[in-house]
Amino acid sequence: MLKPMLRFAVSGGLATVVHVGVFIFLVEWFALRPVLAAAPAFVFALFVSYGMNYHWTFSASAPHRIMLPRFVVVALLGLALNLGITYAVVDVAHYWYGYALLLVVLFVPLATFLLSKFWVFNEQDNG
Repeated sequence: MLKPMLRFAVSGGLATVVHVGVFIFLVEWFALRPVLAAAPAFVFALFVSYGMNYHWTFSASAPHRIMLPRFVVVALLGLALNLGITYAVVDVAHYWYGYALLLVVLFVPLATFLLSKFWVFNEQDNG
């Protein structure tokens, strides 16, 4: 399971670079407000991440009509978990945001990897 985890990390890293690149491009070249630039940057990164994970991390072959919607659900769950942890640690418990970030970095990738491996890209459960 280590090899797919490492590939998942590389795919996530590349998706992050794409997200940042699209975000900066839209803000700097098109003077888009950052809050508006975040949405297309997220979508571009989502498709890069999906493609990398489908073809490289998990070597999937099931139809995209099944796996892509699942991937979007997991990505949104990851976002919700990120926001929930941050809110709980910073706004509810009143701790430093760095603690929230540490928890997010530790738990969100692990949760999304496990959901991706056992649900999104599960070839046995593709219909």
